[in-house]
Amino acid sequence: MENPTHALIIIDTSVKNNVATSITHVHIHNKPIVKILHHIVNVNIIEAKLFAIRCSINQATLSLEISKIVVITNSIHAAKKIFDPTLHSFQIYTSSILHKLQKFFNIHQDNLIEFWECLS
Repeated sequence: MENPTHALIIIDTSVKNNVATSITHVHIHNKPIVKILHHIVNVNIIEAKLFAIRCSINQATLSLEISKIVVITNSIHAAKKIFDPTLHSFQIYTSSILHKLQKFFNIHQDNLIEFWECLS
């Protein structure tokens, strides 16, 4: 992404032997801003992916100049759970993500977030 107001987030999460590993890269204007590596135990894959999405959106929205966020993930089904208020088991993750996104959209009405699926 060559636009300095766009953030690109790439997330890869997997679970092996009850340990979730999440690697997130956040880039702004073709420059890596942060690489986040998390190891989480005793969570399911959906929780791990939602946690990674939450952390990455937090990083991308730190700059008030960001107007577009593109999240590339191997788990689009987890991203869809963010916007489903009937899933009570994931409320801790979804409420945090939605709160951050509400602030992001309140900054400017044209702000945008997109989720792209990239299979592993």
